[in-house]
Amino acid sequence: MTGSQTLARGLTALQLVAGSPNGLTMQQVADQVGVHRTIAYRLLATLTQFRLISKGEDGRYRPAAGLAVLGSSFDHNLRQLSLPTLRALADELGTTVSLLVAEGDEQVAIAVIVPTQVAYQLAFHEGSRYPLDRGAAGIALLAGMRPRPGERDLVVATRERGWVMTYGEIEPNTYGLAVPVRRVAPSPPTCINLISHREDVVLRGKDAVIKAAEQLSTLLS
Repeated sequence: MTGSQTLARGLTALQLVAGSPNGLTMQQVADQVGVHRTIAYRLLATLTQFRLISKGEDGRYRPAAGLAVLGSSFDHNLRQLSLPTLRALADELGTTVSLLVAEGDEQVAIAVIVPTQVAYQLAFHEGSRYPLDRGAAGIALLAGMRPRPGERDLVVATRERGWVMTYGEIEPNTYGLAVPVRRVAPSPPTCINLISHREDVVLRGKDAVIKAAEQLSTLLS
């Protein structure tokens, strides 16, 4: 097994453990990575040694404090700094809100917040990736960049008015509204996104999302 292959498997194991709310056993990691238990043991032992994961009394591996420290280094702790604003916005509007950044030709969800007092809501996983040129969030992120040849008219319009609403571009029958968070380089383009099956919920939340984006822009500057 080459060094690059070992690294890839180790990172895959780390992603699996980090994404499992209840933790994973060594056998589950071995099965999902596609390796023998012996190799899975070595991968998990190394990750444990670096305090990125820890083994509980139930034999399951879960994220450890070292992973939180590592994650906080992304863009000057962007996610943690944004959470209070996003939580307040989600609870005020009663719908899911998220924070996304542009990475290459993709949009990546850094935080996804579901309102606390609502029984049913649309949601998606943190770390989810989608094409940068689709959906309200992608359009808002592009609007936060310099103009590009051949960009959609919607990007130009968003750059002028400061917000965008789309329908069904990422998920069928779903409305999305996004507002760019103004930041200075080299910080990645960032936006707040709101999603709902109901158009009235999205339209009603526009001013609140704009206000939250302005708050984050000030906080992160």
